[in-house]
Amino acid sequence: MRYVIRILQPGETIVYDTKLHWLIYMRTILLLIISAFLRQQRFPPATIKSQSGLGIVAIIFALLGLSAWLHAFIRRATTELAVTDHRVIYKSGLFSRHTIEMNRDKVESIDVDQTFLGRIFGYGTIIVRGTGGSLEPIRNIGDPLTFRSHITAGPSTQGARN
Repeated sequence: MRYVIRILQPGETIVYDTKLHWLIYMRTILLLIISAFLRQQRFPPATIKSQSGLGIVAIIFALLGLSAWLHAFIRRATTELAVTDHRVIYKSGLFSRHTIEMNRDKVESIDVDQTFLGRIFGYGTIIVRGTGGSLEPIRNIGDPLTFRSHITAGPSTQGARN
C-alpha cells in the first residue's frame, strides 16, 4: 500500500498527487546511446584489438546505463508527492524513509524553479515554505505549476488527480 494512502487521517482525501518527471532517466538514455554508438564502430581488420577493446568499453557503458536505470527507477517508484485537503506530503526512500508533511494552512509561499528545458519538458523544483521553517527543494517534480496550484487552492477545492 502506498505511504500517502496509509497515513491519511479520517475524512482526509487526496486532492492531487504526482511523481518525479521521467527525465530522471536521462543519464540512462545517454549512457545507452554511447554504448550503442561504440558497438557500431568498425575498424579495419588490422586493428582487431581496438575493436574488441571498444566492445568492452561499450559493455561497460551498457552496465553503467543499467545501473543508472535501476537507481532512477527505484527513486521514482519510492517518491510520493501529494496534496490532500489538509496537508502537503512528500516521501522518498526505499529502505530508509524521508518524509515531510506540512499543513496547508501553514504554507506561506511556494517557490517554483524551472530551467528553460524544464519549461519545455514540464519539470522543475519546488520549495514549500511554511511558518517557522521551510522544506528542502523537491527536484525533478512533474508539472510543478499544477502542484503549486493545488497547494494554494483552498482546502474545499477538489482538483483532478494525476
